[in-house]
Amino acid sequence: MHIVTVAWIFVVLLMAAAEASSTQGTLLGALFTLLLYGALPLSIVLYVMGTPARRRARLAAETRAAERSAGSAPDSDGGSHTPGVAVAPEREKP
Repeated sequence: MHIVTVAWIFVVLLMAAAEASSTQGTLLGALFTLLLYGALPLSIVLYVMGTPARRRARLAAETRAAERSAGSAPDSDGGSHTPGVAVAPEREKP
């Protein structure tokens, strides 16, 4: 994904340079070319393409937080097994 980003930036920079150096072009036109053909579409595409990575990072953070909160429980011994009954059952008389 990074190679496409770099290639697109390169193409847009060349387009802006051509606009600025053209006899009928202006620096303002080059700036708008850079912004409207480069920065705006690239930011939208990178945001959309980064959605799965952000989702994975969010789920991993939630998992770590859940493990951390489960590990700090007072009846937990830090093991991976489910803790047994904390209070012994009351013995019934026959």
